[in-house]
Amino acid sequence: MCFWFLFYGTKSLSFPKENSFMANKHKSLLFALSAVLFWSTVATAFKLTLAGMSNAQLLFYSSLTSLIVLFFFVLAYSPNELKQFFKKHHLKNNLVLGFINPFIYYLILFKAYSILPAQEAQPVNLTWPLIISIFSALFLKQKLTVKVMTGMLVSFIGVVVIATRGNIFSLHFHNLYGVILALSSSFIWASFWILNLLDSREESTKLFGAFFFGTIYTGIYIFFFDSFGPVETKYMLGAIYVGLFEMGITFFLWLKALSLSDNKAKTSTVVYLFPVISLFFIALVLEEKLFVSSIIGLVMIVGGILVQQIGNKEVL
Repeated sequence: MCFWFLFYGTKSLSFPKENSFMANKHKSLLFALSAVLFWSTVATAFKLTLAGMSNAQLLFYSSLTSLIVLFFFVLAYSPNELKQFFKKHHLKNNLVLGFINPFIYYLILFKAYSILPAQEAQPVNLTWPLIISIFSALFLKQKLTVKVMTGMLVSFIGVVVIATRGNIFSLHFHNLYGVILALSSSFIWASFWILNLLDSREESTKLFGAFFFGTIYTGIYIFFFDSFGPVETKYMLGAIYVGLFEMGITFFLWLKALSLSDNKAKTSTVVYLFPVISLFFIALVLEEKLFVSSIIGLVMIVGGILVQQIGNKEVL
């Protein structure tokens, strides 16, 4: 998912301390912008790769790539956690989290990208922070303030603008099925986030466990309902790219940026640049003619999310 680590804390990760405050600040910005740049390319990578493989195949090969990256990440920063990987409680959590994400979440998200223009699938999927606010109120007993509800309303109207391509009063949906899939993925991701929050283990360990079983689930699904190949080399490279820069290496870059930042909430706002930059790649590489409705809808969705963040001093 594009900025899925925005809400993850870094208290359980220990990175080497730097000597200079200004050096830390500049490095933090560099890591954050690098992560944003990579995430800005993944919507385009999804569409290009899905032209030569199914959503299940893309999920299997990308999650396998991410699993390998996360293994080395855990090995480097929390090797002791691997010894507890198959403990009963951890195993249960891994089985559940892995089923939700990456298996169900990306299977649905990639399907949405396969039938919708990238400029529509991405903004609709970006509504997940709003769903998290609803789930937090329902399950974590957090209050839904006027500010939060206003942000939700603005973003919801943005989704309708995109889904109807500007014909909001006629409510004529150009591809209702695709929009429902993209919106459903937001609910699934929000569910994963809530369950992940209730799990006190170190973040990279939880993700490694989730991707370990998620990859197994996907392999079983492909065995019965799809096919492992053959897949042309260029599409396989696309899947590896998605695994590296949607799910793997970019995780490290983002957490590194947050760990070096003196203001994590301020650093986190940088991530909202990525859907805007992403439109540039979508137009340039995919040669999609950008709809005015997509741009307006995207601005409204991101604006609604930012309304929720006004005055927040911490990363959620």
